[in-house]
Amino acid sequence: MADDRTPGEPFVAQVQEILAAIPSGCTWLLPVTEAGEVADFTVAATSGQADLYGRGVERRQARLSELYPTMVGGPLWTLYRRVLADGVPGELRDFEYEDKSAGVVAHSRFVVSVRRVLGGLLVWWQRSDEHERRLDRTEQLGSLGWAEYDLVSGRVEWSPGMFRLFGRDPAEGPLPRVEQAAAMVAEDRGIAETAWQTLDAGSTSDVTVRFRTGTAVKHLRILSEVARDADGAPVKIYAVVQDVTARVDSRSAIERLADQLRVRETTALAEHRLAAQLQNMIQPVPAAPLALRGLQAIVGYLPAGKALRVGGDWYHAQTLPDGRVLLAVGDVAGHGLDAASGMAHLRFALVAWLSIGIHDPGQLLGHLNRLCAQLGITGTAVVGCHDPASGTLSWARAGHLPPLLSRAGTTEELPRPPGLLLGADQHAGYPVAAARLEPGDLVLFYTDGLVERREIGAEKMLANVKERLSAVSALSAASGEDPLARLRGLLRQANPDDDTCLLAVRVLP
Repeated sequence: MADDRTPGEPFVAQVQEILAAIPSGCTWLLPVTEAGEVADFTVAATSGQADLYGRGVERRQARLSELYPTMVGGPLWTLYRRVLADGVPGELRDFEYEDKSAGVVAHSRFVVSVRRVLGGLLVWWQRSDEHERRLDRTEQLGSLGWAEYDLVSGRVEWSPGMFRLFGRDPAEGPLPRVEQAAAMVAEDRGIAETAWQTLDAGSTSDVTVRFRTGTAVKHLRILSEVARDADGAPVKIYAVVQDVTARVDSRSAIERLADQLRVRETTALAEHRLAAQLQNMIQPVPAAPLALRGLQAIVGYLPAGKALRVGGDWYHAQTLPDGRVLLAVGDVAGHGLDAASGMAHLRFALVAWLSIGIHDPGQLLGHLNRLCAQLGITGTAVVGCHDPASGTLSWARAGHLPPLLSRAGTTEELPRPPGLLLGADQHAGYPVAAARLEPGDLVLFYTDGLVERREIGAEKMLANVKERLSAVSALSAASGEDPLARLRGLLRQANPDDDTCLLAVRVLP
């Protein structure tokens, strides 16, 4: 005859009240016996945290065999019966729960702790797979790892990222401290000694030390602190380690570049050439037209005529994953290496924001504006996004000249929306305007070097550019000739005071 008595029933209300205040997965199970044997368990009380199926306190009074049928007879079920029988607490550190239900993670991993309490079992669940996955991805993305050193027992614990940093197989365990010291570059051992002295004084240590890993030398930044007992004696060291080799190498490369400049600064031409080389490395000008979704484009660039006047003009043209096309030009204020460096920051930042799905021209300019404010630079830019499906060009500007639209021999500036100079006000907004493009249209994005000359007024220069663009557009409309090659002629003569960059696009039929 079945025996369904639950020895903990007088305490159910009290236990439920306690567990309801616990912000994690905790349940109190009472055994269900049949013929003197434990046949099942009832959820007598539970915290409010939902299980894999989104169920919370509604699990009360339900049996485990009904809630989690695949658990019956498994390792956790065996642990429950054993702890209930002998009272010795138990734990499963890598309990995997498998399920084939829609909407539920098929393979979930937990750390489960079990204790006998009031005639039943107090079970504590901690989800480990999601936490470990997030930690591992964070470590990979940041080239990070963490380590814990127990000074009392000598035990060392490494995260997966530490094994990657030192190129070590996790099956071999953490690198012994003797081998770790031997891997350190001899010249940096004084830095390590300084770090120990800093920790001994009760402060957090932050040092960068070189280690040999295989045939490579890595620069590892180590942030460490000491945990002490009640008497103040050190018992553990916690360390977070980051591979900063690329950063150090980049800084070293920049320092070498600056050294070269200082050695050759007797001639103004040296910096001119150096900045031009840096600019060309960052954004080389393609000789052939660019094939973009629904568009054909050319890029033109002409450095300033005077030495030391290399500026911060930049462009970007890219077909986005959704089929739209991003078009942009910009100009960082100033000249020389500072302007070229600012240009590199803005262009690389733009590419990074595009890679994470930020495609709205106004939002992109907002991010560029805040970056300029942080860097202490100013500049102008115009960003457009063309949708080949609808023929719409959405665009915004930040203190920049608007694009020119040429159609069948007529050229006009696109109506300009408002937009402050980049870096002038970090809270500035950048409204987006829209223009409808048609097959055969030409659109010219350009920097002010194209239309500004000291000896000629800007209005006259702009009128000349419009006239030539209209002539090219009319010829193309009449003869079907590709107009882009002719547009390179707009850059006939260098502006002595400023670089000039243009991005011309033709809407394909």
